[in-house]
Amino acid sequence: MTSTEKRKTKNENPNKNLRIFLTGVGGQGTLLASRLLGEAALAAGFNPMVSETHGMAQRGGIVVSTVVLGDLQSPLISPGEADIVLGFEALEAFRALDRCHADTLVIANTATLVPYPVAIGQAHYPAVDQMFRRLAEHVGALLAFDAGDLARQAGSPLAVNMVLLGALAATDSLPIPTETILKVVRTQTKEKFLASNLKAFELGAAAARDSSNWQRRSLQ
Repeated sequence: MTSTEKRKTKNENPNKNLRIFLTGVGGQGTLLASRLLGEAALAAGFNPMVSETHGMAQRGGIVVSTVVLGDLQSPLISPGEADIVLGFEALEAFRALDRCHADTLVIANTATLVPYPVAIGQAHYPAVDQMFRRLAEHVGALLAFDAGDLARQAGSPLAVNMVLLGALAATDSLPIPTETILKVVRTQTKEKFLASNLKAFELGAAAARDSSNWQRRSLQ
């Protein structure tokens, strides 16, 4: 399913186009993260387009969504166009390599969710360190850490999306103030999840500030 949401007038867009590609598997909150980013962009006065592509999300299938800002006519992100990739699962982050260009920022969860063919012994899960080494060789920067562990530390294993949003906000790659994103999180989160979501956001931001989590492509 693909949809376009809440277009405003053209002159409310930032001067620079920005394409954010979010990918994970069903149940990780990928779609919620894209919707919150879209709401935050609207609140900041921009003109976002948000799209969702999901199939068997309830069975752990691949879920992809996009958020785009700028003078763009479509929310879709073609190969080589993503400026930022949020990878909610290690293998899905690697699969997004074809969407990246030489300056793409990839923020990836190193935690794995074994797909069905691997679970029944018909396939092998690739080595995470090898996948991420190859990613880092082809993108501008890779920020990788165990977002699942940080979500559990925050009190909710389901808060991986908040961890990654916090990390993204801390990179200063968005034209959206962090406080605007946090305001949307506060207003869109059920009260019983609010404390853990805010803690997860904070832990994600701290992970982004830890230089040991970064790999940057060296320029020849």
